[in-house]
Amino acid sequence: MPQPGNNGPFSSFGGDQRVTVAVYASDPILRVGVVHQLRQRREVELVADADADTAQVSLVTVDSVDDETAALLYRLRHNSATRTGLVVGTFESGDALQRAIECGVTAVLRRAEADQDRLLRLVLSIANGEGVLPGDLLAKLLDHVGSLQRSALDPRAVSLSTLTPREADMLRLVSEGLDTAEIAAKTSYSERTVKNVLHEVITRLQLRNRTHAVGYALRQGLI
Repeated sequence: MPQPGNNGPFSSFGGDQRVTVAVYASDPILRVGVVHQLRQRREVELVADADADTAQVSLVTVDSVDDETAALLYRLRHNSATRTGLVVGTFESGDALQRAIECGVTAVLRRAEADQDRLLRLVLSIANGEGVLPGDLLAKLLDHVGSLQRSALDPRAVSLSTLTPREADMLRLVSEGLDTAEIAAKTSYSERTVKNVLHEVITRLQLRNRTHAVGYALRQGLI
């Protein structure tokens, strides 16, 4: 799991008051880069790992929003002391962007655009309770939400977002750590049938793998 770490101050943080920031990153190189940029700015005080939960701003830097990143964002969302910003390489889909917003992210910056000044503006905006989302990402989010709403109104879409009892049982067993052979033994189906059922779920829901399917089913309350 990722580990913690404006050319002038905004009105809410003027004078000698500095914004405390915890940096989380998916690998040490990303972390060092962000820390190096922010350490040079007097408006920011980087907190030690042990004090990360007390920071006013949590800055999460990752390549993409995967299940591990989402788990961290959910945890930070429930910390009332901090607001969360995301520096991300790419969003693979509108669903990934929506997922980040649902996890409590209030501001987003592309990693390729994360120079020192933009990072500082992002941090100060978050500390002031402001939302930051690039215009094209906002359009992407709105298009995605609109697509979901249209799907919800289409009776044909119901079959795409639900699971049969057999599919739900098998995904539940996957979530418990069982492999194909163990699932077959538990359900009295052949291993080929288990593979075919899980493959059908992954394909129908346009997911990446079994882990992604379990995560989707849990988020949707299907298992």
